[in-house]
Amino acid sequence: MKQVTMKTLPKAERPYEKCLQYGTAGLSDAELLAVIIRTGSPEETSLELSKKVLGGGCEGEGLLNLLHRSVPELMEIKGIGPVKASQLLCIGELSRRIWRQAAGKRLTFHDPETIAGYYMEEMRHKEQEELHVMFFNNRQAMIQEVLVSRGTVNASLATPREILIEALRYRAVNMVLVHNHPSGDPSPSREDVTFTKRVRMAGEMVGIGLLDHIIIGDNLYLSLKERGML
Repeated sequence: MKQVTMKTLPKAERPYEKCLQYGTAGLSDAELLAVIIRTGSPEETSLELSKKVLGGGCEGEGLLNLLHRSVPELMEIKGIGPVKASQLLCIGELSRRIWRQAAGKRLTFHDPETIAGYYMEEMRHKEQEELHVMFFNNRQAMIQEVLVSRGTVNASLATPREILIEALRYRAVNMVLVHNHPSGDPSPSREDVTFTKRVRMAGEMVGIGLLDHIIIGDNLYLSLKERGML
């Protein structure tokens, strides 16, 4: 069987040529992906394979497939082996890190929006709740961020004691809690509010302030401080 290649396409439809002529902004999601993964399978071009990855191959979630899927799940798509699956997941991870690095340059603990932006791309696609804590020194500079717990679909598992142990380890003066809601709705539950108050009270006993608790949804966030719930 003769292998199908990009050379079978007219030049005007080849992703590489289009990229050189129009720039990356002129490419579709599938074309961008095809340029990166380079080769297809004996039966399909890299462009056709990319369309399967972004379309019906994984529940039609588009680019989110690069964030939500594992290597075995991607390998269920005909033409995707372990190497290509790893490449695809690395693209998703790079996108997270690029976004976080850009957001980190304007990070200030005074502004819940910038803190939410710093965590948004990392946390809004998570299928389990995670609780992160940012620790600040007496100059109000962030000295450490810690993933304290990873829980179930709708609950992270942590105690104020665990958080204070980490805070004391890093000699923190203040801290900010950040956790996600896999449902995409950042509205706080009764348990969220109760837990926040427990952490605040425990921190006050040892001289560590709780500045905010930010809940990450799907491109949405909620600050308990802004809502007067802290």
